[in-house]
Amino acid sequence: MDAGLVNGVVFLDLRKAFDTVDHEILIKKLKIYGVQNIALKWFISYLFDRKQFCKVGSAASSTKNIRCGVPQGSNLGPLLFLLYVNDLPNCLRHSSAEMYADDTNLTECSDGINNLQAILNSDFNNVHQWI
Repeated sequence: MDAGLVNGVVFLDLRKAFDTVDHEILIKKLKIYGVQNIALKWFISYLFDRKQFCKVGSAASSTKNIRCGVPQGSNLGPLLFLLYVNDLPNCLRHSSAEMYADDTNLTECSDGINNLQAILNSDFNNVHQWI
């Protein structure tokens, strides 16, 4: 601001973020991070063929297959989500990202509001494509 620049921030909060993690993409990312062999097979067995149902009192829903998401309430769920979104900043061309779990903000500064808007919109479109 001291340099006469305009600052802009885009706040992103991914709705139901933990529930939308694609298992196939997560497994590919785990491989990129070097997870292999028995450890990789363990993660595959942890993520795939999961089922859930809801029970209230004596009433229970039917069992549903879980096709995406990481188990919430587990110690591993948040870590797997962070590994999943860790490369989001790589899709940005201009702005920088600050990330905390499923909350992200993109920040950038420019010499004018129109240029700033174009820059932030461009990177927001990149995030949209990444998602």
